[in-house]
Amino acid sequence: MHTAVKVSVRGRVQGVGFRPFVFQLAQNYLLNGTVQNNMDGVKIHLEGESMAIQHFLSDLKNKAPRLSKINEIFLLDTEPLGLNDFTIIPSERSGTSMLVIPIDSAVCKDCLKEMNDPNDYRYQYPFINCTQCGPRYTIIEELPYDRPFTSMKSFLMCEACRMEYEDPTNRRHHAQPIACPKCGPKVRLFDQSGKELVSAEPIKETIRYLKTGKIVAIKGIGGYHLACDATNQQAVMALRIRKRRPTRPLAVMVSSIKTVGEHAQISIREEEILTSPESPILVLKKHQHYQLAEGVAPGMRTIGIMLPYSPLHHLLFADHELTALVMTSANPSGMPILYKDEEAFHYLEGIADFYLVHNREILHSVDDSVVQIQEGQIDFLRRSRGYVPDPFSTTIEVSGIVAFGGQQKTTFTIGRNEQIFVGPHIGDLENVETLQHYRQELDHLLKWVDTPKSVAVIDAHPGYYVQKLVKEYEFKEIIEVQHHHAHMAAILDEHYIEGKVFGIILDGTGYGLDGKIWGFEILYGDCAEFERIAHLRYTPLPGSEKCIREPWRNAAAMLISLLGDKGEALANDIFNDKASEITILKNMIEKNINTIQAGTCGRLFDAVSAICGVTKVSSYEGEAAIRLAELADENRIYEPYPFSILDQDIVTIDFTRMLEEIVLDVLAGKDTATISGRFHESVVQGVMTAMDQLFPARNRNVVLSGGSMHNRYLRKRIRAELIKRKARVYFSEKVPCNDGGLSYGQLVVAAAKRSVKSCVLEYQRK
Repeated sequence: MHTAVKVSVRGRVQGVGFRPFVFQLAQNYLLNGTVQNNMDGVKIHLEGESMAIQHFLSDLKNKAPRLSKINEIFLLDTEPLGLNDFTIIPSERSGTSMLVIPIDSAVCKDCLKEMNDPNDYRYQYPFINCTQCGPRYTIIEELPYDRPFTSMKSFLMCEACRMEYEDPTNRRHHAQPIACPKCGPKVRLFDQSGKELVSAEPIKETIRYLKTGKIVAIKGIGGYHLACDATNQQAVMALRIRKRRPTRPLAVMVSSIKTVGEHAQISIREEEILTSPESPILVLKKHQHYQLAEGVAPGMRTIGIMLPYSPLHHLLFADHELTALVMTSANPSGMPILYKDEEAFHYLEGIADFYLVHNREILHSVDDSVVQIQEGQIDFLRRSRGYVPDPFSTTIEVSGIVAFGGQQKTTFTIGRNEQIFVGPHIGDLENVETLQHYRQELDHLLKWVDTPKSVAVIDAHPGYYVQKLVKEYEFKEIIEVQHHHAHMAAILDEHYIEGKVFGIILDGTGYGLDGKIWGFEILYGDCAEFERIAHLRYTPLPGSEKCIREPWRNAAAMLISLLGDKGEALANDIFNDKASEITILKNMIEKNINTIQAGTCGRLFDAVSAICGVTKVSSYEGEAAIRLAELADENRIYEPYPFSILDQDIVTIDFTRMLEEIVLDVLAGKDTATISGRFHESVVQGVMTAMDQLFPARNRNVVLSGGSMHNRYLRKRIRAELIKRKARVYFSEKVPCNDGGLSYGQLVVAAAKRSVKSCVLEYQRK
């Protein structure tokens, strides 16, 4: 029976070879018609035998290209037009956008095979790509995703590329970044003065400089990296000194999976993540045969490793002269990753010895994503390249809601219909450059997503810059959401959990409803509302931010406030060169001068880290907690220190006795790793003792979030103890549990509140 049907496909269906795939399916089943990109996704008109159309639709759903992701397929019977063939027709740019913006993808095996083939005309070409790999989001200027609306528009295709581009049977058919040595982008090498070093083989020259210990700024897919030989301690330390990054671990790119195994322990699941199209940095445990320079990750038992994900990266390792390179984001401290050539030459002056540059413009910078695997599940530390801006599906209407995130590890999130778009990692909102980058990326995604500006959502902290930033936009309503409620809501939405649950939120800093700083919370509620049912006992932070930057001050303040004169004496014993400053801290606490009250997991970790002598002054955010956590073995269960549960209106966990005993253990010279382990277990047991008091009157669904839930020991042990108590436990697996996932949760809270408000109004009308 001859029939016709219109098919609309929504999802990640542009920039992934979807139209050529549709064309070949139509040819396989002898169907006539058309396929077209538009602002709604992909439109298909099919004519032919009804059984053939049914087979086509089955393959459309089940055999789609590897980078595609189909969210919806709509079918509508129509009249045959009498077409005699199947064609790909020009894109339609009118209408309301329902597009999913394509993501950047690591180079595929087919392209690598061609790049390494001396007989292929793209042999050793650093910009080889096809519909299954290469840059996407980073080169898009406008939608829909067509070459004239990308940074490739200035490169006119040669005859050979044009033939591939227009051939529906070729895997480069409508591959928008298609290029070759004749017509595409090129690399050039510059010295530190900005003078071009004329070379027939600039990549091989770069390899030579790296082997001799030089630092090279390398322009990649989403921005510049600073690279040096990761086996050369002198080069690594020179990079640290120049970048003013004394101890923070540096990411490493290694030549192959085999090389990964020479330096780190890797499971099958971890190998899958490393070799995936997203190709993130993966945090792995160092191998006993680890041989990289000590300066790469000093004092750490873990290392952040990634594989080459662009053709250019692969060529850096092609002659086997190098096996491991430090590849750290090229940005001065606190600034977003550099991606414009003129800015790289300006800001990296005095840091880079050479610059390996290409002339394919990056329109949207993205940092490398960072993940770790915990008990088989992915745990995002930073969600960016390879994942952004791929949307999440939700069960609630979110159109017109824009969430601005927080102050640190900032992202923004935009709602459209039942889709949630989380933007790229922006960083800490602490300078003009980062704010400008935030505005630029938000404005672009707002334009592409095409949703009304109805509700803006911001963190409730009055000092966060988003409080000012949101006023630059015209929203009908602005909603403030409590920090830890947002953390909790993100997981509720991700796992489609309905009804009220417990939220154990262990975090660094979040503004509380009582004006104090929260961060060690047990909440009970849903996306629309919550109640705080347990927390850590408050202690003062004299000098506020200075206490966070210098954890020894926080530790001394805790001891003084919790133990009085005895605490002051213990603080002087531990920090014996700080007597006059400890006296000042005591006076500030007693007179409440520039002092705020806080009860956070992050500050508790900072204090214990300082007491143990691990980190007394932090050189980067979270350093004290991270370095202390590295000492605890998550495969052991330690004996906890004593603690108390205070009999107050709200369950209050008090670690006064624990802190006193930790000080005495340190003074007695006991093993720091064991002290760290016992401290970790004390936190676990403090949480569980509180939960034992709270469980009986409520259900046993529990979500775990907050930045401290990246801690392997806490995550594993709290989960195990909850399961032992017959609880159902949920973690974040799609966005970071740190503040990188905050905007997602904020949007969900606003949508839930709007839904409740709508239901109330509807009820009142009835």
